[in-house]
Amino acid sequence: MRVVVVGGGIGGLALGAGLRRKGFDAVVFDRDTDVAATGGYHITLDERAQSALRELVDPVIMRRLLASGSALRLRERDAFWDRRGRLLGHGPDLGGSGSVDVDRITLRTLLAEAAGDGLCLGTEVAGVGHDDHGAPQVFFSERAPVSADLVVGADGTHSIVARHLAGGPTNRPAGIAGFCGRTLVRDLGPGERRRLRPRSGLAIGPRGAALYVGFLDPVGNPMLDAPELRMSVTTEPTYIWGAVFPESAGTDALRDLCGGELREALIGRFLRRGWAEHALEIIAKADPRSVAGFRFNAASTRAADLAPWSAGNITALGDAVHATPPTAGMGAGAAIRDAADLLTRVGSVTEGDMTLIEAVGRFEAGMRVRGGEVLTLAMKTVRWILATDTRLGATATAVSTPILAAAARLRR
Repeated sequence: MRVVVVGGGIGGLALGAGLRRKGFDAVVFDRDTDVAATGGYHITLDERAQSALRELVDPVIMRRLLASGSALRLRERDAFWDRRGRLLGHGPDLGGSGSVDVDRITLRTLLAEAAGDGLCLGTEVAGVGHDDHGAPQVFFSERAPVSADLVVGADGTHSIVARHLAGGPTNRPAGIAGFCGRTLVRDLGPGERRRLRPRSGLAIGPRGAALYVGFLDPVGNPMLDAPELRMSVTTEPTYIWGAVFPESAGTDALRDLCGGELREALIGRFLRRGWAEHALEIIAKADPRSVAGFRFNAASTRAADLAPWSAGNITALGDAVHATPPTAGMGAGAAIRDAADLLTRVGSVTEGDMTLIEAVGRFEAGMRVRGGEVLTLAMKTVRWILATDTRLGATATAVSTPILAAAARLRR
């Protein structure tokens, strides 16, 4: 069976690696010319995502990934702060967590290695359809079309494949804009190092302003203590942060900025919303080259709305179907689980247990459930942030957070 995968993001590379590992004739086409040319931020893989990944890549690749990832169980409980930096509460104990945080660049590089010769970079897909024999076909901007037995769209939020199948967009703007950066722990002053600690956290203030702080230390807190296998981009304790604001003309203008100019504009925007200057040090001390803006899209949280087409020999997975804001940290993991499930279904076809259309139908049914679950979790946080941008929500946030902070001090 010949399978063509459109898109070399996390889901597409994972599927390509899994297909080739199982002996399928598979190729992944991606317009990027360098797999490392992606955002230098981090991805959380829970135990379900790791289990799926073990089905897709060789054990040595998995060991290198774990040696390059930061174990959640080795960090402190997550924290919740107000805009003044006051502690409001903690998340659950992570001591039993099997989740791992890994640099996006590291994960994509390992998956590209696993895909091997099946990865074709620098190739832009222009469309999909069927050839004269009814086989799915992929069209390119600068090369001849390619036919296959199965075409899979893993081409992200603005997927050409999913749009072809659905007859239109499969997602829409989530209502928030995000801005991310990286800050070394050693660049912060003693006060902020003591407050932030080796943990992740979230601060939400009035008028839809939020700041996520993620702690990443693959060297000091590795999931697998095997320095000889380590290839993490992050080589010392680092905070990967994300600033979030409601979509507006103002946030659109911010996306036109970059580097130090964007960093200063973000600080100014938080200060105008009453945030304490010390709570913004993590932005002020960020590497300006790492600061960038993103627009977040989201598909419907209703499973029945996802993949709204009949099963056939063209399908899609990951953000192409269930575009998920990063507010739950589960989007990449869901794409990997999609890839593992599709691999299992395609394997059933070669064993004669079902037809290709039946296999795709069962895969899409499971993907709808997975996608609905992660979207529901991600959109809870989005709606929480947006609720503070209303008059009532802003007032409630401003009034309640000092009370919560006082209660947290009493509990200590």
